[in-house]
Amino acid sequence: MSLRRTALTMRRIMQQLRHDPRTIVLLLVVPSALVGLLAWSLQNRPGDFDQFGPRLLGIFPLTVMFLVTSVTTLRERTNATLERLLTMPLAKAELILGYAGAFGLVAVVQSALVSTLSYTWFGLSHQGVPWRVSLVALCAGLLGTSFGLALSALATTEFQAVQFMPAFILPQLLLCGLIVPLAQLPDALRYVADVVPMSAAVHAITPGQSRTYYVEQFAIMLGYIGAALMVGSTTLGRRTK
Repeated sequence: MSLRRTALTMRRIMQQLRHDPRTIVLLLVVPSALVGLLAWSLQNRPGDFDQFGPRLLGIFPLTVMFLVTSVTTLRERTNATLERLLTMPLAKAELILGYAGAFGLVAVVQSALVSTLSYTWFGLSHQGVPWRVSLVALCAGLLGTSFGLALSALATTEFQAVQFMPAFILPQLLLCGLIVPLAQLPDALRYVADVVPMSAAVHAITPGQSRTYYVEQFAIMLGYIGAALMVGSTTLGRRTK
């Protein structure tokens, strides 16, 4: 595997994003705006934003990065860009890591921006460690990126790619503990909730747990990221009919 070819792929994706201001707004502005809107709406309910805000820092990046990555990758499939790239001396692993690296850099900026605004302007006060919340936001963005790359092969149009978001994201929202605490879920649903990616992001932000607990949650997220990237590499050469 060539790091140079991987870096060139990252550069190409970043150049495309730079010339797409609407995508940049969706990636960087929308998550911060949503957290800010939540803080504003809970202004008359002291303590509620401190309770829900950190959890959403693990949810919004995953959702936005999943949507943008899946649509962007599908667009390159449908216009035959990926097929042309794969005719060159470029390994699938180099291509998939280039995509993951480019969107991963965006996720770094996104998590830093959202976390900084949350702990300053939006007035978030959390019992946990701020850097851990920021790291969860970054891992959540990488989760969205990796699953977007993996699931984009199942869609044939951008509309279908968008349709995957409620099918993939909404069940996790219902089961991750944001709406109903995991301990109050029926047994069958609790077993499912324990293994969905978004639950790990929410668990890693929960204060008052042991260091081993947090390490386990980050390991789960990293495991999902690696597995999704492997799936994405296996479907990368699939033609879009």
